[in-house]
Amino acid sequence: MNNHSKNIITAFIIGTIIFLIAKVLSDGFQFESFNQFLVEFSFYQLYSFVLGFSNLYYFRYLEMRKWEENSMAKRISIGVLGALLISLVGLFLLRLLTALLYNGQSFGAFIKNERIEHYNFGIWISLTVIITFHFIYFYNKYQKTKVKESQIVAKTESAKFESLKNQLDPHFLFNSLNVLTSLIGENPAQAEKFTTMLSKVYRYVLEQKDKDLISLDEELKFARSYMQLLQMRFEDAVEYAIPETASNPELKIVPLSLQLLLENAVKHNIITSSLPLQIKIYEQQGYLCVENSLNPKSSLEKSTKVGLKNITQRYELVSSSKVIIEKGDHKFIVKLPLLTQKIQIMRTDYMQENTKYLRAKKKVDDLKGFYASLLAYVVIIPFFVVLNYKTSWHFKWFWFPMFGWGIGLIIQAFNIFGYGGNWEARKIKEIMEKENKYK
Repeated sequence: MNNHSKNIITAFIIGTIIFLIAKVLSDGFQFESFNQFLVEFSFYQLYSFVLGFSNLYYFRYLEMRKWEENSMAKRISIGVLGALLISLVGLFLLRLLTALLYNGQSFGAFIKNERIEHYNFGIWISLTVIITFHFIYFYNKYQKTKVKESQIVAKTESAKFESLKNQLDPHFLFNSLNVLTSLIGENPAQAEKFTTMLSKVYRYVLEQKDKDLISLDEELKFARSYMQLLQMRFEDAVEYAIPETASNPELKIVPLSLQLLLENAVKHNIITSSLPLQIKIYEQQGYLCVENSLNPKSSLEKSTKVGLKNITQRYELVSSSKVIIEKGDHKFIVKLPLLTQKIQIMRTDYMQENTKYLRAKKKVDDLKGFYASLLAYVVIIPFFVVLNYKTSWHFKWFWFPMFGWGIGLIIQAFNIFGYGGNWEARKIKEIMEKENKYK
């Protein structure tokens, strides 16, 4: 079902509820004929559709505008007041058209007899619906934001561990230590410099482990240190060009992304004096481009592309901009979106703690959903009883929603508080224990 169909159904339900409330508060369900019932019901639906869709388009217009980070109160105020004004104008026009086209009144007679009291019910109903809609919308938006923050925590921890694993790769350490060993005997000064550069690499990793974004200047500085380390290892077989500073000191990227890309370039290409690895890092149209010459190794174990996946996933969580990967015949380019978001300090919990947090959050959400359903049950069922009493007490239809809804609440409570909450996990554990017993 598309959004348009959902909006139509929602408007119809709201119109029906308002019709029922209006009849309960006024003369009850007393109609001279079935035709009169259809006419009144149709008018309430007309009002619901016109006011509902006009407010919907106004809400969409507000969502298209760019709001500052701390302007939620302003956004809600403008939304509620604007929607109330639109509802008043809509009520006036609908009443005017009803008087002119349906009742046959003149414009002058309509204006003469029009009173503010005629709008009381419409204003209160509109205000109730508007406030309820805004509350539901911003509550859902808040929940989505919290879920996204939880995803960022989990993805950041995963990428951090993967970066550390790549950085501490045994092959990389073995080669670095071999270079260091040879330098100690041949050139102690160069060996000292190599050791200093190697320590900078690991220190940088530890310093950035709690951040989801890092200054581009810091990352470029780290990249130069890392390339100097590679150049000491491969000498003239590695050539690079890295800018000293960024074009804007406020620019940021995902930390350790350059290390992953540079290490990938070394891992996947032939590096010799006759075929040097050429690496260029530069800015281009809002992206940081990492370009390397392409001389693929003939015998290379299949790449999992974990590094590129982690970088791509982390950018997807913190920005709508996408990582661009371009592969040509002689060069490989990865374009990282340049961001301006302030650096956020992430929690340093382990992945196990993040998992516990997500499970606890789901439990709290389930509890809130149950209590919201219980509150709605306590409020709406008595309303149905009164409505049944006012209309057709000889047929007590209120028992059907009361029992049906009640059974649903019992099942929901059983899943949250009782045996049904984790029976699948317990059953799996039970079967596994039985199988292990017979091994």
